[in-house]
Amino acid sequence: MNKANAVNLTQIRNERRKWLKWKNIAPLREALEDLFFIECDTFIEDTIKIKAKSPLSSKAKKQIENLAFSLRPWRKGPFEIFDIFIDSEWNSAIKYNLLSPYFDLEGKIIADIGCNNGYYMFRMLENRPKEIVGFDPSPLFKTQFDFINHFVKSDIKYELLGIEHLEYYEKKFDTVFCLGVLYHRSDPVGALKSLKKSLNKNGELYLDTFFIDGKEDIALTPKNRYSKIPNIFFIPTVNALKNWCFRAGFKDIEILARKKTLPNEQRKTDWIEGESLENFLDPHNKNLTVEGYPAPQRIYIRASI
Repeated sequence: MNKANAVNLTQIRNERRKWLKWKNIAPLREALEDLFFIECDTFIEDTIKIKAKSPLSSKAKKQIENLAFSLRPWRKGPFEIFDIFIDSEWNSAIKYNLLSPYFDLEGKIIADIGCNNGYYMFRMLENRPKEIVGFDPSPLFKTQFDFINHFVKSDIKYELLGIEHLEYYEKKFDTVFCLGVLYHRSDPVGALKSLKKSLNKNGELYLDTFFIDGKEDIALTPKNRYSKIPNIFFIPTVNALKNWCFRAGFKDIEILARKKTLPNEQRKTDWIEGESLENFLDPHNKNLTVEGYPAPQRIYIRASI
């Protein structure tokens, strides 16, 4: 990496720190700074649980609950903080437990691209990696992460950066997770190339993205929205996804699982705002989205270089 790129990355970081002062984010950051120190134990389970070592006053617990609720929408989770259950839109344990039998993170440098509030990264702590770095440009998700980490007190590093910055990053990674990101990129092969460039020798990528059925080397390109989501660009067949990976420079590609998104994994709760899966599907045919496209299915792959 040359000096010009390093300076550019520093400038991007400095600019994005200002996002934490946006008018909808700044009050949340101030409330976060007002949180008091609590000695806690963290239990890394399907629900990440944080328990105080000493009893909390009702006032203290209410302060924490109010801040947690003001940080909505909670997309990933669930979390339980001092018996306050944050019932996230996604039961992220389902995805994590699907992938965890396939990886060994001990002593490795890990990146989680599109890390959201850090649920997966907190789960990874039990695997004793050397370092974990999360990448996500959302100031709200960064604030959710900081809220959880106020109690967990981990060494996880959170960058307000995206997949496009990986090739300029100051270090490379042994294992990269890119879960639910690729379909948001208008240049999926370019995004996969960035992921490849971020890996150390013998590094591996864990990828999850939408796919459509079919043996052809093609991809669905929604006209406007897919499942009411505006920034979905390409949904490939499995063969097309493999071709993208090969063209990006990956060599070994292993399909770990394919599964349809079901209401036990994604649904509306009191901890989000707006709609969820049940609103994104055709009310008369759950195999279709409201736009008439095939309903969401996900494929999970491991790719190495």
